[in-house]
Amino acid sequence: MNEERVIDASITATGKKAMTEGLITSLQNQRVKDAAKLRDRRQRDKQGRFLIDGVRELDRALDAGVTPVEVFACEEKCGEGTAGLVLARLMQSVPQAVQFCTPAVFEKLAFGERVEGLVAVCETPTRTLDGLKLPPDALVCVLESIEKPGNLGAVLRSADAAGVAAVIVADEKTDLFNPNAVRASMGAIFSVPAAVADAPTTIAWLRERGFTMWAARVGAGPVYTEASLKGPTAIVLGSEAEGLSARFWADDVRPMHLPMLGRADSLNVSVAAAVLFYEALRQRGRPA
Repeated sequence: MNEERVIDASITATGKKAMTEGLITSLQNQRVKDAAKLRDRRQRDKQGRFLIDGVRELDRALDAGVTPVEVFACEEKCGEGTAGLVLARLMQSVPQAVQFCTPAVFEKLAFGERVEGLVAVCETPTRTLDGLKLPPDALVCVLESIEKPGNLGAVLRSADAAGVAAVIVADEKTDLFNPNAVRASMGAIFSVPAAVADAPTTIAWLRERGFTMWAARVGAGPVYTEASLKGPTAIVLGSEAEGLSARFWADDVRPMHLPMLGRADSLNVSVAAAVLFYEALRQRGRPA
């Protein structure tokens, strides 16, 4: 049996399940209402859950061992491509979590223009500094008070691509599992080790482990290509609006800068992070 027939068989099986166990047709269904509320951070904190609404992101979550609590599936929107494959995978691994719904109900749950037929609800994992397991000479990124979830997700995506050992969110203003952060990370949020802590705790943790801290500051210190990013190194980046707080102006936090040759005085934080990650990769002699 070829792959296409396997997918077709899986979709047929799911259709039977939907008819025999009940299709969600009401926008007032409590499970749907609770899931839709997870767009709001207060509800994510209250319920201890978050949303994954991209097929690629959901597939990578499954690869990382994440087990969805609920999956809302719309067969009309899944089709037989990647979404069909992921749906078949879910029906094999967590069939009890899959709930089928009408297109109208699904649109209440999905976010943005990329509607792919699957939205998952997962329990929010605890991400602490003590939970990080780092290799020798680790390169980590510290993000202080980042406000935009899209930037947070983009940094995680670049960190995954460049082999950054961990991302630490200090004094978070947007939560790590904001749905926009999950989507912008393209699923890298499930593969890159991450932690959340306040800034003083983060700094103390880095000091105890002998990290050299390099902070990106406009016009300060050497050009980034002259900063040594070898050995245990933390690249520290501040908020989009205000940059780094005074906590990261300590004597043992070294400044570096990216040249700005135009009218703009700074880069988007996710762009700056990508440039610095790949400079560290170049200095460490890892293949591109």
